[in-house]
Amino acid sequence: MLRIAVPNKGSLSEIAAEMLAEAGYSGRKDSRKLVHADPKNDVEFFYLRPRDIATYVGSGALDVGITGRDLLLDSGSEAHEIAELDFADSTFRFASPAEGAIKELTDLHGKRVATSYPLLVDTFLRKHGVESTLVKLDGAVESAVQLGVADAVADVVSTGATLRAAGLEIFGPVILDSTAVLIGGPSQHPGMERLMRRLRGVLVARKFVIMDYDLPVAHLDDAIAVAGGIESPTVSPLRDEEWVAVRVMVPSDDANTIMDRLYDLGARAILVTAIHAARL
Repeated sequence: MLRIAVPNKGSLSEIAAEMLAEAGYSGRKDSRKLVHADPKNDVEFFYLRPRDIATYVGSGALDVGITGRDLLLDSGSEAHEIAELDFADSTFRFASPAEGAIKELTDLHGKRVATSYPLLVDTFLRKHGVESTLVKLDGAVESAVQLGVADAVADVVSTGATLRAAGLEIFGPVILDSTAVLIGGPSQHPGMERLMRRLRGVLVARKFVIMDYDLPVAHLDDAIAVAGGIESPTVSPLRDEEWVAVRVMVPSDDANTIMDRLYDLGARAILVTAIHAARL
């Protein structure tokens, strides 16, 4: 069986479980359950702390896992990134007191930096020739400066509202743009290829829709220029020889704009259908 590590809690957990379900795998019904076998698909799921997944996969104890790129890099394990999964995006930045003297990356030299990702931050600082003392915290790092245990922090930033509430402001370059990733270990399990095909199919199904429309054949080239599809559209004749039926995959975010442009070209009976699963 292919042994897959799955986050058991946090922002990664719910979407990872949904993605695997859309890929045709069964999941645990009881959140207290740590191991779930899916013999139909020849896989076994292990529900672990997101921070530990890279360690298990990197050691070879498990074959593959879903975790954050930030957690992978901070683990120092031998696990490697296989593919992005397009959810749980986050950005890591430095922040310091708004009225303080730390305004640039070089100002951190000799200072204390609080973070929940010491290896990730230390690697970044050393790469830029900055030597700082890292203060490892498990959470709420924005309080570290106010409580006097650090001069600056390095943390995940979304809107920056939490940092501003603590009297901090962002400075310096982006440390890392992170996202959920599929990671692998030292060996390649035969079941990996099927897992990857299924997950890619889910990503395609989430990003694209099927668009069907009827169009005067004279405008077909112009319509293909608007929506060319993954490879090319499917074009079928209609009873009226001056018209054709067209089917094409288009990005879901652009569907309404494409519909407008096709309508202006003379397309009619334009229908959009969601994709449940795909193999490309």
